Amino acid sequence: MIQWSVMTSPAPWPAVPGIAYGGDYNPEQWPRETWREDVVLMREAGVNLVSVGIFSWGLIETAEGIFDFEWLDELLDLLHENGISVDLGTPTASPPAWFFSAYPHARAVNKEGVPMGFGSRGMASHSAAEYVKAIGTFSSELARRYADHPAVVMWHVHNEYGVPVGEDYSELSVGAFREWLRARYGTLDALNAAWGTAFWGQNYGEWHHITAPGRAPSTINQAQKLDFMRFTDAALRECYIVERDAIRAFAKQPITTNFMAHQSFTTDLWKWAEIVDIVSNDHYLTAADAEGEIGLSLAADYTRSLAGGKPWILMEHSTSAVNWQPRNVAKLPGEMARNSLSHFGRGADAILFFQWRASRAGVEKFHSAMVPHAGTDSRVWREVVELGAALSKVGEVKGSEVRADVAVLYDLESIWAQEFEWRPSEDLDPRERIRAYYERLWRDGLTVDLAHPSADLSGYKLVVAPASYLLSAADAANLTTYVEQGGTLLVSCFSAIVDEHDAVHEGGFVAPLGGALGLTVEEFLPLRESVVVSASLDDGTELAPTVWQEDIRLEGAEVVATHTSGPGTGEPAVTRNSLGKGYGWYVGTVLSVADLKPVLARVYQDADIAPSGLPERVEVITRRGETEDFVIAINHRDDAVTLAVTGEDLLSGDTLTGEWELGAGDVAAIRTAPAAEGGGR
Repeated sequence: MIQWSVMTSPAPWPAVPGIAYGGDYNPEQWPRETWREDVVLMREAGVNLVSVGIFSWGLIETAEGIFDFEWLDELLDLLHENGISVDLGTPTASPPAWFFSAYPHARAVNKEGVPMGFGSRGMASHSAAEYVKAIGTFSSELARRYADHPAVVMWHVHNEYGVPVGEDYSELSVGAFREWLRARYGTLDALNAAWGTAFWGQNYGEWHHITAPGRAPSTINQAQKLDFMRFTDAALRECYIVERDAIRAFAKQPITTNFMAHQSFTTDLWKWAEIVDIVSNDHYLTAADAEGEIGLSLAADYTRSLAGGKPWILMEHSTSAVNWQPRNVAKLPGEMARNSLSHFGRGADAILFFQWRASRAGVEKFHSAMVPHAGTDSRVWREVVELGAALSKVGEVKGSEVRADVAVLYDLESIWAQEFEWRPSEDLDPRERIRAYYERLWRDGLTVDLAHPSADLSGYKLVVAPASYLLSAADAANLTTYVEQGGTLLVSCFSAIVDEHDAVHEGGFVAPLGGALGLTVEEFLPLRESVVVSASLDDGTELAPTVWQEDIRLEGAEVVATHTSGPGTGEPAVTRNSLGKGYGWYVGTVLSVADLKPVLARVYQDADIAPSGLPERVEVITRRGETEDFVIAINHRDDAVTLAVTGEDLLSGDTLTGEWELGAGDVAAIRTAPAAEGGGR
């Protein structure tokens, strides 16, 4: 076995030259001779980083306290000898059969009270002491053995926290929930006040009377449900920290876990970003979305924002179809490269896939892979090799950053709260509103960050709040200060309604943003299903709102658009308010992406922002280096487009001047002179 040297200083980024390229590698599914074929193919494809061990707990700890590292020793040595680095995983997302046999009470329990059985992926109860002890022990043993192995350049804890098991309704979890509540509120009087338990006679006189919000005859206290989701997220983070700290006791390499930005809604990623060394993300296209590149961009921009603008890792995406959606659509020729380079353009300095070689057995056998079932004489394999060659040409982009003039507010707690039952209209979907406003910005060619409403927003010309149903008084004050100091704020309907306990703000709907927006909302006027009404901008432009109208009382704002039909006839649909040096805009209805265009055009004027004028389905993103900029241009269309960016295309080697043509489905990565500061294009 290779003699390992001791690492002496922490690494801020995995020690992989250039852009990292590769994916999940699960060689335990294959005989040894396949491993040797794999490393040859990895070199051919330009792979320099693979994630290993993510689901191999039972093959390493074969019985409690009995560890067999022989196969993993052999594998890591083989990869190192072939110049392939390793992201070493802790396989704690899938405890082995012996664990559940020894500790059946540690199984997670669903909302119906049914314990979850073995045979799938997932974790035990995050509150089970035996599970927490086992993951700490396993991580310690793994790190003790491999902390100084030259192949290991980073650590990958668990897998997609909260998927498929997030909330656990076991008695172990209920007990931990009570302790979490005691720490949060201190007294039952404070908890009763926060939860509004005087309603429906829900007062608690003893801590042990509190249970998890599972099933009940009617809708359960929504403040309790919100706190249970917060508790679940905190419990999962505690499990991560147990493993992270066990690894850190021996290892200096960076430690991460793979998020699922805007695709899983169990974990509050703003909090998770604070406890990982490097932000990493898994992203899979929604096959039903004909323009999946927009959802991809949203997830990538969110991930970059979680990383504080620093480079991040695309830990997983697919070479072609996945296997778990209703209709698993294969990617078209060139789509894999466009997807990969869009993530790259939006800040990813590592492009990895699930997985290296397609599984022959198990529920993911129809999931695409870098080496498909068709083998190397296949389109997918040829595109994998081509992508590796392309990424090898853009290594100098590594470390450069993306900057934006626009921020879209994103608060998972608000999404949680708005998605509870008994809201004015189930048709008002916070995720759809986030996508709609983001899509309008994307189509207008603007670079966008995602931001929490408590963040420092002073660096943005425009802040958009598409779905801020839950907004604390402190966060509302932050947004008001942003406007006063010269920012432009655009707020969508049904925002600033409740506080952090899901209680309606004192003073009524939108009260904490009343100063910024110059209005209050007296009553919601939701529309019946599929009803389309009409509205008109003050320049005569016709709009076709759906889902929602409001009875708005103006308190200083001017009317920009008015409803001309529906229960809100004559009511403001869009307003504009001046406060201090800035402006607060309000859209009191649901507008399509197309109808948002004329509204946003007016907002851009206040924010001193100009749309890029790019053709439809063309994205252009700039990564800014210390002395040079890098422009990533991606054409998602079926025909060529004309662009005008001067510089050298790192992919083709061509020098580009004046107007030039980007072919159908093509990508360019252009080294160019630094542009003026700002994220707009």
